[in-house]
Amino acid sequence: MKIIIYVLTAVLAFAISSCSKSNSRYNRYMDNAEKVMQSNADSALSILDLIDPSELKADSLRAKYHYLMAYGHMRCDRSMIGDSLVSYAHEYYRGKDVVRGVRSGMAFAWYKFWIGDTPGAMAMLDSLAGLPDVPDSIMVQTLRARVLLGAAEYQGRELVPLAKRLESLERDSLRKIEAKYMLLTGYEYAGELDSALYILNELVDYARKNKWGDKHFQFEMERAQLLTEQGKNAESDAIIDEIFRKTGPDNGAADLLHFQYAINALNSGDTGRASRHLAIADSLAVGLRGEDDAYFRSYSNLIHAILDFKRTGGIKLTHINGLNNRQGERYNRMKASQWESERGALHQQNRALALKTESEHKTVVILIIGIIGLLIAAGAFWIIITRRQRERENEERIEALQKMVDEYKSAPSAQECEISDSSALRSVMLKQLGIIKMVAETPTEQNREMLRKISSIDGETNGELVDWENVYKIIDNLYSGFYGTLHSRYGDVLNSKEEQIIVLIVAGFSTKEISVITGQTTSTIYVRKTSIRKKLGVPEKEDIVAYLLNQNRD
Repeated sequence: MKIIIYVLTAVLAFAISSCSKSNSRYNRYMDNAEKVMQSNADSALSILDLIDPSELKADSLRAKYHYLMAYGHMRCDRSMIGDSLVSYAHEYYRGKDVVRGVRSGMAFAWYKFWIGDTPGAMAMLDSLAGLPDVPDSIMVQTLRARVLLGAAEYQGRELVPLAKRLESLERDSLRKIEAKYMLLTGYEYAGELDSALYILNELVDYARKNKWGDKHFQFEMERAQLLTEQGKNAESDAIIDEIFRKTGPDNGAADLLHFQYAINALNSGDTGRASRHLAIADSLAVGLRGEDDAYFRSYSNLIHAILDFKRTGGIKLTHINGLNNRQGERYNRMKASQWESERGALHQQNRALALKTESEHKTVVILIIGIIGLLIAAGAFWIIITRRQRERENEERIEALQKMVDEYKSAPSAQECEISDSSALRSVMLKQLGIIKMVAETPTEQNREMLRKISSIDGETNGELVDWENVYKIIDNLYSGFYGTLHSRYGDVLNSKEEQIIVLIVAGFSTKEISVITGQTTSTIYVRKTSIRKKLGVPEKEDIVAYLLNQNRD
């Protein structure tokens, strides 16, 4: 039973140790991933792929893993459909760790966006933006995400203060320009066109001074569009003329510029001019837009419908159908992209499950090998202990036999009927022992020497090591009927083995000698002595023989 307990304890310790080592290794992986997350999120995600999340037992490790996975997906603009457990990570870090709490909250907001809950995503980001004592470098990331979502949802007044705050916190000059552009978008959606035009003029001047060609071109186009929104069609046309003068008629946005011409003409009531520029824009879009031609035509069809209405007073269903088809195409593309993202997420989950299965298989194999090894070690240990125990008992028996032989040889001879002391009793006892039989069971060189020493001793045992009836008579003769009194008083309480031990103790035999004579181990003799003491009611500190002799005198 003890060996089984030892084995189970060892197996449990091995399992705990393996689990602890795995979690320690996984924690190092996550620390390394977190270090490189800001500079190389793809590498961070590759490190995290080495982790089996099912083996993470501590809450802190599970929260850390799900936070880093979701945050990495967000930074790489990957699908976050499978990152629902980032909510658990955010709850764990909120109020405990400012940086991880905000970043996990950003990832949670982005998860909401991926599953279609954009209002929930913006509400989450608003709550993060209102937290105190957040480092500027972390708050900037939160505001960028919030402003980007707000612009995508055509927010105006709600977007302006957030964009202003973002611009004030940005330290990089290009980032400041991006924030100013988002502020421009907020003013435009809010209908504050003068403020929007003021910001846009600043952007145009900045692009011109820094020779920022592409952005300068883009800002000039947007200024033309903004002037159109203000009803300043002539000024808008003048800006478009200047763009064509500087970039030529075949620039990459010629279709959009002619489209803007058409809108200005339509707003001015010149439907003929509007139709001509719209036709040019349509023809250019085929070559310039490529796959984005459908996106352009979703606007072009609307202008065609308006022109037809102005010329004929009616609306053609072909233009309405075209507009609807373009919107349908956009919707289908969006759904296809979503399905592709979900398929990617499922692929990642399948890969994670495959890695988990492989890891579990390896763990089971390791545990089986460990258990087999432990069982082999326990069996070997048990065999060694048993052999040592037997060797120790044999040595004790040999030592006791040697002592008895020496005492017998040095004792004076006596007739059995005239035995008068314990040394003579030892002589008789030694003669009655089946020494040859006992020693022959272990035929070592030492035992052979013992056989030579006692070869002159003869005795008949009739299959028993001792003729106990003769021994009891000797004891009664030497000790005034000790055995007879013992048996009459306690014969119903004591068994034969216990009576034998008491008789030999009275005769002066040691525990080792008693074990040899009775064929029992020394540990068994000690146990039987304790049992005798309890049965006879002998106090713990009092000698058993002295107690019995006093009982006989009484």
